[in-house]
Amino acid sequence: MTRDKGGVPRKRFFVGFLLLAVLLAGVVSYFASGDPDGLERVAGDHGMAETEKEHAAGDAPFADYGTEGVGNSALSGGLAGVAGVGVVLLVGTGVAFAVRRRKSTE
Repeated sequence: MTRDKGGVPRKRFFVGFLLLAVLLAGVVSYFASGDPDGLERVAGDHGMAETEKEHAAGDAPFADYGTEGVGNSALSGGLAGVAGVGVVLLVGTGVAFAVRRRKSTE
């Protein structure tokens, strides 16, 4: 295994990081506030909320921080969080490999 200056092996670090990210997204998201954020609050206080329209992606599978078709709100939010972590990791890894590959060809 590859180590960085005598520390934790890289593979073990990344597996631990992935497990922590999934745990936080899946469990801690249950405790997230259901109160509206500041922008929604101001819009409601000043009467702008009545003119809002449904977003074009409002019927997407993970709209409104939940998973469509899952009745349990805790599970629905947790699944949406885990899916979000997966998408961010996939995109981030793809960008990292693209940049890494591009630099090595110079």
